[in-house]
Amino acid sequence: MQKLKILGLLFACLTLKDSFAQQDRVVIEYITAYKDLAVAEMQRTGIPASIKLAQGIHETSAGTSDLVKRSNNHFGLKCKAEWTGMTVKHTDDAPNECFRKYESSKDSYKDQSNYLKNSPRYASLFELDPTDYKAWAFGLKKAGYATNPKYSQVLIKLIEDYDLQDYTMIALGKLKSGQETLAIGNKGDKKKSEIIMPEKPVVMPPEPEVVVYSKKQPDYPEGEFKINETKVIYAKKGTSYLSIAEKYAIPLARIFEFNEMKVQEFVEKDQLIYIMRKRKTGLNEQHTVKPGETLGDIAQAEALRIESLLEYNFLQPKMQPAVGSVLYLRSKAPGMPTLANGR
Repeated sequence: MQKLKILGLLFACLTLKDSFAQQDRVVIEYITAYKDLAVAEMQRTGIPASIKLAQGIHETSAGTSDLVKRSNNHFGLKCKAEWTGMTVKHTDDAPNECFRKYESSKDSYKDQSNYLKNSPRYASLFELDPTDYKAWAFGLKKAGYATNPKYSQVLIKLIEDYDLQDYTMIALGKLKSGQETLAIGNKGDKKKSEIIMPEKPVVMPPEPEVVVYSKKQPDYPEGEFKINETKVIYAKKGTSYLSIAEKYAIPLARIFEFNEMKVQEFVEKDQLIYIMRKRKTGLNEQHTVKPGETLGDIAQAEALRIESLLEYNFLQPKMQPAVGSVLYLRSKAPGMPTLANGR
């Protein structure tokens, strides 16, 4: 009887070990297939490649989930009212929910990037160090990306278990492609190539066009200065709006009016705060939309009223121009700019 118990335990251990090896192999196949796409999307939008891959692995069960097989939807994005593309029904939080469907995995990766970049609820993420994957993971959860209470920990564990940070370093030019742990085959004292080898060739997705934007913050002077002949200061995060109003002898309500923002107590991030009304025309002729910029951000940067920016470019308040599109600041544009594909 004792021998039977021991044999049973050995069999269970071997079965568990085989299960983990199988799971590891599937994850490596997913990383191999989509690492270049994650790197390219980071270079295009600033979303860390490590986070992108971890989300894809988790949301699709490393490319094996029913949803991704039927829809190429790698990030579990639901339709919502603004989605006009293809759809598929899938049971998630509720039966037969509407999910976005894509022609290719590349389209899914790009759409999720645009979704994060163009939604104000995720704007704070793009102020983080792109190498700080833990801050990004916790930031996504805090912003409401997922309902799983351990979502952040899941992403962090995937990044650390599979050395996904290497792909962030590649995107930043701090590591060359082919020098990452996965390619070399090392992890700890073992070789991944000895533990898991794909049983079939992996088809690599086509590499998207890479557009790299500089994210360097302009050096603004201390105290009062002017942009487009409009008085402004560069306020640090945590500064009281009341203290600004008192310092420059302006009614507090006017501060919010001048900056076209909701009433709040403190400055939420380092930003420009105007102490007089912005202009109806810009100083510059045009502005090229950068990753993460909203219409409000552009209006602040150019000292231009949002209503003028909308009017010149045939836009409505909730519209979001695509990254790289050109907005007119002094006169009517030839037509409406290309809009972002996302929320």
